[in-house]
Order: sequence, then structure tokens, then C-alpha cells
Amino acid sequence: QVQLVESGGGLVQAGGSLRLSCAASGLTFSRYAVGWFRQAPGREREFVAAINWSGRSTYYADSVKGRVTISRDNAKNTVYLQMNSLKPEDTAVYYCAADLSWGTIPSTYYYWGQGTQVTVSS
Repeated sequence: QVQLVESGGGLVQAGGSLRLSCAASGLTFSRYAVGWFRQAPGREREFVAAINWSGRSTYYADSVKGRVTISRDNAKNTVYLQMNSLKPEDTAVYYCAADLSWGTIPSTYYYWGQGTQVTVSS
């Protein structure tokens, strides 16, 4: 059974930092690309960042570029999302997703985690 479990969310003041983790089990993790998405209340799920199977290729949404870094440790079956200079508009539930292919559209990804809440106060 494939599981993706996000952690690291919480409440932070504007300008602060958080590191989200996505721990995977039940799949050959090193073969899978991973994407991070977020969804704020009343809004569609939107792409944040993605990383390919090896970690050598990454891609970021314009809204987070320069503030967010995605990385992975295949030995630990974990992908990380380091978020710095957080803004109130970053407030959302953050989801990680995995698939053999990668992209910026949610439907690209087959496996999804349950999400972790990030709240940035002004």
C-alpha cells in the first residue's frame, strides 16, 4: 500500500520559514517524481514545486521561486520543501504527490498525501 505522509506544517509569522517533509512508503521511491501543491480555502489546488526521480531537475511556480527549495533524499524515501520568507498568501494546505512522470498539473500525479496545514500570520 502506497503512502505519502506530509509533516512540518504549522503557524509561522510572515517572513519566517518552515520545512515540509513528504515521507513515502510502499513504492520504489527513487523511480518517482514528486510534486508539492497547495490549496487555500475556496481556491483550486495549485502547483508549488516539483523534483524529478534523481533530484537533478527541479521546477518552481513563479509565486514561490527564490523563496522555496525542493530536495529529496532517496535513501530516506523523503522529499523536502524548504520555505523561506513566508507570506500570508502562502497560507494553504500543502500536499505532496508522486508519479513516474512529472509536471505542474495535479492530474499528472497518481499518489497523494493527506496534506499539512501551513498558516502564515501577518
